[in-house]
Amino acid sequence: MASINKVIIIGNLGRDPEVRYTPNGAAICNVSIATTRNWKDKSSGDKVEETEWHRVVFYDRLAEIAGEYLKKGRPVYVEGRLKTRKWTDKDGVEKYTTEIIANEMQLLGGREGMGAPGGDEEGGERQSYSRPPAAARPPAAPTQRPAAPAPSKAASGFDDMDDDIPF
Repeated sequence: MASINKVIIIGNLGRDPEVRYTPNGAAICNVSIATTRNWKDKSSGDKVEETEWHRVVFYDRLAEIAGEYLKKGRPVYVEGRLKTRKWTDKDGVEKYTTEIIANEMQLLGGREGMGAPGGDEEGGERQSYSRPPAAARPPAAPTQRPAAPAPSKAASGFDDMDDDIPF
């Protein structure tokens, strides 16, 4: 049976991105994104709000874009997969963390801080970026197809019409 590991979150950055580079030059960007859930408590009737913090990791070109455009407080859409890492801290204690490994990102909201006013008709801007899959195939050689003959004007039945469009 096939399995799926896919995460989609929309939230706000809790701090500015941290970008670093591996010794071979690959970019890695870490961010924390907050998502908030609201509901009404059944027993007291009070409004309750719960904020969840998500650790997100971007790699390569997507990491560079995230480091350049994301800022604390900015809303963002992220797609990726969950990954749990294990490490040993300085006291020898094994620790675990679960992160979202991002493969797509969309900047949401206005263009504040980006040097241009405004956005789209809905009051915000959406700019989408994605990371190519790790096992990208080399481009296939173009296939040769015989050229199709160009349709003649007489065959369409519109050869006597002028080019003015009535609307």
